[in-house]
Amino acid sequence: MKKFIALLIICPFLGQAQMPEDQVFQEYAQKSFAEFKDLLSMPNDAHYQDDIQNNVSWCESHFGKRGFTTERLQTATVPLLLAEKKSKKRQAPTVLIYLQIDGQPVDTAYWHQDNPYEATLKRKNDQGAWESIDWRSLQRKDIHPDWRIFARSVSDAKGPVAMFLAALDLMQDEKERPNFNIKIIMDFEEELGSPQLPQAVVDYQEALSADMLLIFDGPRHISNQPSLTFGARGITDITLEVFGPTTPQHSGHYGNYAPNPAVRLSQLIASMKDAQGKVTIPGFYDGINLSEEVKEVLRQVPDDETFINERLGIAKADGVAPTYQQSLQYPSLNVRGMSSGWVREEARTIIPASAIAEIDVRLVLESDPDRLIGLIKQHIKGQGYYLTEAPPTNEERTQHDRICQFNAQTSYLAFRTDFDSRVGIWLDKALVKAFGKSPIKQRTSGGSIPISPFVKELGIPAVTVPTVNRDNNQHSPNENLRVGNYIDGIKTIYAILTEPLK
Repeated sequence: MKKFIALLIICPFLGQAQMPEDQVFQEYAQKSFAEFKDLLSMPNDAHYQDDIQNNVSWCESHFGKRGFTTERLQTATVPLLLAEKKSKKRQAPTVLIYLQIDGQPVDTAYWHQDNPYEATLKRKNDQGAWESIDWRSLQRKDIHPDWRIFARSVSDAKGPVAMFLAALDLMQDEKERPNFNIKIIMDFEEELGSPQLPQAVVDYQEALSADMLLIFDGPRHISNQPSLTFGARGITDITLEVFGPTTPQHSGHYGNYAPNPAVRLSQLIASMKDAQGKVTIPGFYDGINLSEEVKEVLRQVPDDETFINERLGIAKADGVAPTYQQSLQYPSLNVRGMSSGWVREEARTIIPASAIAEIDVRLVLESDPDRLIGLIKQHIKGQGYYLTEAPPTNEERTQHDRICQFNAQTSYLAFRTDFDSRVGIWLDKALVKAFGKSPIKQRTSGGSIPISPFVKELGIPAVTVPTVNRDNNQHSPNENLRVGNYIDGIKTIYAILTEPLK
C-alpha cells in the first residue's frame, strides 16, 4: 500500500493520458499533409451538387478507415454525413462534433495562384510579400510555423477536418481511446446557410442525440492563443432593391428628371445608421442589457484594440459599444454589398434602372429576428417606400413614387453556453493539459454558425473550439492556414479526445 501511495506522489496523473512531446504533433502533421492536400483539391462550392457528392464520398472513406461507421442523412438537396465510434465503456456519455466541409465560391481572378483548389505553400519574403515554396518543404525537420498553406477552405473549414483525422491517427498509435462515444455530423451546405439542417435535426433527432456539442470551426482570438467560444450570433439576410426607370436612361436626357435609384438606396441605408455606426431604427437594441458581471467577463478577454485597429487599417471603431467584446453582444446591421449600373472601365452615363443592397443582420440570443425584420420594414415604409416581395408591376410603378422590393430569410439563431457548464469545465481542463494555461474564453463570437437547431432540438450545450489563425482571409481570395496553427490544432483535438469526460 505504501508503495502505491509513493507511486501516486511521483506520478500524480497516473491513469490519465499524458501529452506527447510537441515534436510528435509536428510529425503527425507532416504525415497528414498529403491527405490534407488531397481533401483541398476537391471543389466544394455547395452550388454544385456533383462536387459536393465527391466530398461526401471522401469523408466516408477516410473516417471509415479510422474505424467510424458512417451514415448519409438524406435531405432535400445533398446529405449530411454522420460518422460514429462507440466507446468500450458502458453507458458512456456521447459527444457530438460538428465539422463543415463546403466552402465559399472562388473568383480565380483575385487569387495569387493558378488554382485555388491546388494547395500552395508560401512564406513571406524580405519585402513582406508571400512567395511560393516547394510543397515538399513541409517534410523538413526545420518546418517554420509561420509558413502558410493557401487554398480555398484551408481554414474554413477543411483544416479542422484534417487536424481531426491526424489526431485520430496519433491516438491509434498511442493506443488511446476516449471514454465517451463520438458522433461527427458533417455539413456540406454551411456556406449556403445550412438550409436543410434545421429539419434534418428534427428528422434524425435520435441518431444525433448526445450530451454536448463541439464545433471545430472558426479562428482563435486575435492574439492566436488557445481559445474557446461559448456562443455565436445568428444571421438574417435581407435584400433591398430600389427601382428607378424601367430601363437605364441617358443621364443627359433624363438627369434632373428621372429619379436615380442608386442615390435613393444610399439615402435609405444612410437613414438606418448614425455617424457613429449605431442603428437608429427605434427598438433595434431593445432587450440587450449588459450587467456589470457580464462586462467583467468580457474584460477578461485580452483584446489589444490598438492592434486590432491597425490590423483592420482603421483609425477608429464604430460607436455601438465602448469595447470590441461588448460590440459583439448587440445585433448588427451590415451592408455587405451594393450594386447599381456599371463602374470603372465599364462606367457609362446612365441613370440606373435599379439599385440593390445585400444586408446581413447578426442576431444575439436576446434578439427576435422576426421583430427586427418588422422594425426594418417599418422604417423603410416610414421613409416613404411602398414594399413589394417581387419586381413591381407597371401599375405599381405608376402609382407609387418610391418602391423597394424587400426579401428576408433567417438562416439560424444565436446560442450561448455557460462557462461553468460540464462541457466548459471539461474543455478548459483539456486545453490546460495541452498548453499549460487556461484558454481565452469568449462569451460569443461575431460570426454565425448553424448550431442553434442542435441546441434547441437536442437540448444540449455547445462550445466552439477554434484552431485557425484569424488573419486567414476566410470567405475571400487567398484564404490561408498558418502551419503552426495546423500543428497546434492537432494538439488541441488530441488533448480533448484523450481528456476523460466525467
